[in-house]
Amino acid sequence: MRIAIGGFLHESHSFAPRATGWAEFLTAGGFPAYVRGPAMFDVLLPTSAPSAGALAVAEPRGVDLVPLSWCFANPAGPVTAEAFERISACLVADLADALDAAPLDGVYLDLHGAMVAEHFPDAEGELLRRVRAVVGEDVAITISLDPHANVTALMAEKADAIVPFRTYPHVDMKAAGARAMELLIARIERGNPWRRAFRQLDYWTPLTMQCTMVSPMADVLTERARLAAGNGIVELGFCFGFPYADFPGCGMAITCYAEDQSQADAAADALKAYLDAHEADFSGGAMPVQEGVARAIAASGQGKPIVLADTQDNPGGGGHGDTTGLLAELIRQNAPATLGMINDAESAEACHAAGEGSEVALKLGGKSDGVPVHVQAKVLKLTDGRFTCTGPMSAGNPADLGPSALIGIGPVKVLVVSRKMQALDQAMFRHAGIEPAAEQILALKSSVHFRADFQPIAQEVIVVAAPGPVVADPSSLPFNNLREGVRRRPLG
Repeated sequence: MRIAIGGFLHESHSFAPRATGWAEFLTAGGFPAYVRGPAMFDVLLPTSAPSAGALAVAEPRGVDLVPLSWCFANPAGPVTAEAFERISACLVADLADALDAAPLDGVYLDLHGAMVAEHFPDAEGELLRRVRAVVGEDVAITISLDPHANVTALMAEKADAIVPFRTYPHVDMKAAGARAMELLIARIERGNPWRRAFRQLDYWTPLTMQCTMVSPMADVLTERARLAAGNGIVELGFCFGFPYADFPGCGMAITCYAEDQSQADAAADALKAYLDAHEADFSGGAMPVQEGVARAIAASGQGKPIVLADTQDNPGGGGHGDTTGLLAELIRQNAPATLGMINDAESAEACHAAGEGSEVALKLGGKSDGVPVHVQAKVLKLTDGRFTCTGPMSAGNPADLGPSALIGIGPVKVLVVSRKMQALDQAMFRHAGIEPAAEQILALKSSVHFRADFQPIAQEVIVVAAPGPVVADPSSLPFNNLREGVRRRPLG
C-alpha cells in the first residue's frame, strides 16, 4: 500500500491587520517551519501535529509513505496569492512526481480548514480540487481538520473522509491524524467510497463559547459521539467554524460518511437538529477589561493565579499579539500580574541592547494598530526565545519567538517577543524564569487554547474584551460575502 502525505495549515482572518506571506510559513511559531521531502517525517514525529498521529498509524502497518511537503503559519490575514500558489505548486508537483515513480493508493492531507487565500476564499477546497484532479477519482483521499474549519461542499465532495479534532483546546490533534489515516487505509482496502452527507448550520457561535471542556459545546460533542456510534456510521464530523472569514462557506458544518446514504443523512440531520434546538445556549460574551482587571486584583493572592484571557488579541485567531489595552489597564490599576506575550521585535531588540538589569524607555506594542504604551521598564531577563512546548496541546513542538525579554513595569511583568505565538503553553513563561503557578495574575493572549495548560493551575478564569481584531462578537465586523440567511451570532 502506497500513500502520499502532506500538509498546508492556516487559519485566516479576513479583517486581520496583516496578510500571511511565504515568509510566515518559514518561521516556527509553536509548530515546525516549512519542510519538504524525506526530512518531513523526522521533523513532525516528535510534535503534536495531526501528521504525527497519521505516521504513527501507517508505519507499523508497513505502508510505503511518500513525503510531499508540510507547513504551518500562525493565524493572521488571508494567505497571499504568491504564498498559496508557491506552496500548492510544490505539494502538487511532488504528488505528480510520486505518481510517475509508482501508483498511489491514497493521499492523506493535514489541513486546517479555515484558510482563505487572496484569490481563493475556499482555499482548502481549491487545494483539494487540484489534488483530486492530479490523482483521479480512484485514489482515496482523507484529511484531518481543525474544528474551527469552515467546511465547504467542495471540500466534502473531494475528500473520501474528513476527520476534525473533537476538542477545543485541541488536545487530540494526533488522534485526529491517526483516525484519518485509519480511515484512509480502510477506504483503500474496501475499494469503494462511503456515502456522504454535508450540512451547514444557519448560525455562528463566538470562539469563547466553543470550548469543549464545558457546556454547551461539551454537550454537543457528547451527542455527536452518541450519533456516531449508530449502525453504518464511519465518521461523523462537526466543525465549529471560524467566524472571521468573509466568504459564503463561513460557519458551522457537519460531514457524515456511512455505508449507505440514508444512514449518512439521518446522522447529519439529527446532529443539525440538536444544534438548532440549542442555539440559545451559545449566547455569551466577554467582560469589559477594566472590570475584569479589578475583579482579578480583588480575587488574587489566594494561592493560585487568576487567569485573564485577552480574547480579542488572540494570535491563534488572527491577532498580531501586540495590542495594549489589557496591558495599559494592568498598569493603571497597579496589578500584580504577568502578561504573555507582547509581540514587538523593536522593543525586544532595545532590551537586548540595554542588557539585563538596565532601565529602558519603550514604545511598547501597538505595531499593528498604532496604539503603543510608553513605559519605563526594567529588563529582568533576556532569552533567545527558543524552547520546547510541554503542555497537553503542544508537547514536543518547537517554539522560536526570536530575541525575547522579560521586563518589569512596577508590579506588572511582561514577556516581550519578536514573533507571535498564542499563549497556550506554560513553557513560554518558564523559559524566561517565571513559574506560572506561583504568579498572582496571569494575563494571556488567547481565547480558549490556554485552558488546556493553564486552567488546571488557575483559581479563576476571566475572559476580558480589550481592543483587538478577534472581536468577541464577530457580527460587528463589516462582512460583504456571506451566504444569505446565516446568522452571525446565536439568535441574531
